[in-house]
Amino acid sequence: MKISLNWLKEYIDISETPEEIAHLLTMTGLEVEGIEKVETIKGGLRGVVIGEVLECQKHPNADKLSITKVDVGSLDLLPIVCGAPNVAVGQKVLVATVGTTLYPQGGDGFTIKKAKIRGEESEGMICAEDELGLGTSHEGIMVLATDLPNGFKASTYFNIEDDIVFEIGLTPNRADGTSHIGVARDIKAVLSRAVKWPDVSGFKVDRQSSKIQVVVEDEVGCPRYSGVSISNIIIKESPGWLKNRLLAIGQTPINNVVDVTNYILHELGQPLHAFDADKIHGSKVIVKTLPSNTNFISLDEKVRKLHETDLMICDENGGMCIAGVFGGIESGISDTTTNIFLESAYFSPDYVRKTSLMHGLKTDSAFRFERGTDALNTVYALKRAAMLIKDVAGGEISSELIDIYPVAIDPRKVQMKFRNISRLIGKEIPKETILDILQKLDIEVDKVSDIGFLAIVPPYRVDVTREADVIEEILRIYGYENIELSEHLSSAYLAEFKEITEESTQLKASQLLVSNGFYEISTNSLTKSVYSEKVSSLDESENVVILNKLSEDLGVLRQSLLFTGLEVIAHNINRKQNNLKLFEFGTIYKKSTKGKYEEKKHLCLWITGKNHQESWIEKNKPVEFHDLSAIVFKLIQKFTSEKQVTNFLDDAIFKYGLGLLHNEKPLAKFGLLNKKITELLTIDQEVFYAEIDFDRLLSSIETGFNVVEISKFPEVRRDLSLVLDKSVTFDQLKEVVEDTEFSGLLKDISVFDYYVGEKIEKDKKAYALSFILQDKTKTLTDQVIDRIMGRLMKKFESNLGAVIRQ
Repeated sequence: MKISLNWLKEYIDISETPEEIAHLLTMTGLEVEGIEKVETIKGGLRGVVIGEVLECQKHPNADKLSITKVDVGSLDLLPIVCGAPNVAVGQKVLVATVGTTLYPQGGDGFTIKKAKIRGEESEGMICAEDELGLGTSHEGIMVLATDLPNGFKASTYFNIEDDIVFEIGLTPNRADGTSHIGVARDIKAVLSRAVKWPDVSGFKVDRQSSKIQVVVEDEVGCPRYSGVSISNIIIKESPGWLKNRLLAIGQTPINNVVDVTNYILHELGQPLHAFDADKIHGSKVIVKTLPSNTNFISLDEKVRKLHETDLMICDENGGMCIAGVFGGIESGISDTTTNIFLESAYFSPDYVRKTSLMHGLKTDSAFRFERGTDALNTVYALKRAAMLIKDVAGGEISSELIDIYPVAIDPRKVQMKFRNISRLIGKEIPKETILDILQKLDIEVDKVSDIGFLAIVPPYRVDVTREADVIEEILRIYGYENIELSEHLSSAYLAEFKEITEESTQLKASQLLVSNGFYEISTNSLTKSVYSEKVSSLDESENVVILNKLSEDLGVLRQSLLFTGLEVIAHNINRKQNNLKLFEFGTIYKKSTKGKYEEKKHLCLWITGKNHQESWIEKNKPVEFHDLSAIVFKLIQKFTSEKQVTNFLDDAIFKYGLGLLHNEKPLAKFGLLNKKITELLTIDQEVFYAEIDFDRLLSSIETGFNVVEISKFPEVRRDLSLVLDKSVTFDQLKEVVEDTEFSGLLKDISVFDYYVGEKIEKDKKAYALSFILQDKTKTLTDQVIDRIMGRLMKKFESNLGAVIRQ
């Protein structure tokens, strides 16, 4: 079901964003499945203005063309070549200016450009209605009867408006939500705002000339039948405001009378039916069933065999309409209709549901009747429709309002107990709040006591029949999100998130590393003072010296986990264990200049030797820098999605490496250890080392998570090969991409091949990049993709001196 935001605002004040309204409706049980921006006329007539033809003469080189000069409110008159036979001087016309895109009926869009037509300049287009998407006629240009100034926007003249439409997945129980007024009632209940019902106090009978009588033979199938006659109407196209409302929700305008009945259907949720009064034989409307296998020709020109349970609207000659489901071909409104009989009824949901299923007819009317409409609303809807028809089709109300309602449908009375409300909801809601919510839901309250009260439910709430139903109404308006979950619930997915602690984070990190082939080590905090003497990045004066040391090898507390880990590597290599992946959580210690002591927890990783154990399945190779960087980034991204800033390391312990900054503070550093460092431990093979500030990682952990809807539109991949200076980093490439206006369309960029060698210059390298592009709102066309890739190539060339390899 579609609900127009502009239309909704006619009945209730709304200042919230569409997204806020969508969330509010979803939480009250009207689930919004989508939000769509719509234009009643595609393109919105942007660029189309009112103009005046000041000159018109025959084209010298074409018999069927005219050369005109048109005033569109600008300084210069526009020369326009026109092929319409009815163009003439003095006409007010609609002009599509240069640059305007038009979307004609049944065709593809096209853009107006300056052109030469048979040798004559043309700077615009005088339009017919089908070219503007306003209709189907192409007999000639549209000529307006208006005194509006030249240059006036056509969108304003035709009252073209953009709208927001909510797609609501209506559940079968919410019959009250099948209209804009129904949705407004839910907003009223949550936001405590009044619903502005259309005023029908102006309804009056003009004269009593119609003699149509109504007889209801089947009162079970039709508990209430209301009708009124309207005479001397003119069937024509609906005004712009009415067409806009229907177009916004996907309804096709037909004519002014039929459009009003559809308008009331979506405004109030009350289906109506208009009969051509002159085609009602005997001037009598009879509501009854017909014998089984009776033939009936429906509005779609199909011959249908009726069932004995099909409720029919008949005249003295036979069936005119399948009640609440589908009209007949003989009694419907046509262009020649001048008198109508307007029906507003309450039909039994059981009757309509059976008939709709047996004939396979799913109509908007049946959708509402089979769920249950408001029996108390038939007369109000009839008055509202009659007044609108008089406004848009003229005529006069020519009969008293007929209302056959033999047995009144009373509100349902449900006995409520406060303790049952608290027990079922799981929370004790203040009694005043409960009674206030019910009042906003139009549920009256009587006989209130400390124990409970009597709820009086209006007939339009067909789904509220029991105490549990009333409690559900209270809960959906109070807000499901306002009900705290008990700590004693046993379902794990309903429990609160576990508190993030240092121990739980360390366990998660350990599990990730172990699953990637690492072994955990635990080394002594006491180490040799010589390490800080040999390495310039460690300050000997910051050593925490042990007063009663057992030996020089255990004389200071470690400033880094680096050397104790290297000792473990040396120990294993000496025992022929050359392929190692190790990690350790440990504390480092320093003495500050003020004589105080500092402690920090670090996580360190070491990899050396071959990448994996020797196997016939896969060729073995030495570990590389990217083996370490991949696990470092995977580890950090497990705990935070925030982007880290990378920089090249200038650190004595590394031959080369990268540093990561989080909120401008060092988070990690990793790279290939300098040979002088490894030689201190007599290690001959390369060792890659990573050092992560675990305390800082803990402080950056994100406690929540974001949920993003998967795009309905496909990804597109494009590859690009380029040659760059060796000094250019991949991050610089990404920065160039992110600095473009279409960065939002680039979902991912990665390197799938890399080359350095004899085929290119010594100070150059070659990258093969893949780009994944995706638009979340539409499918990307080849033209758009080529434009993006072209802009990227130019940026790479100008910003980074890249050479694109074709």
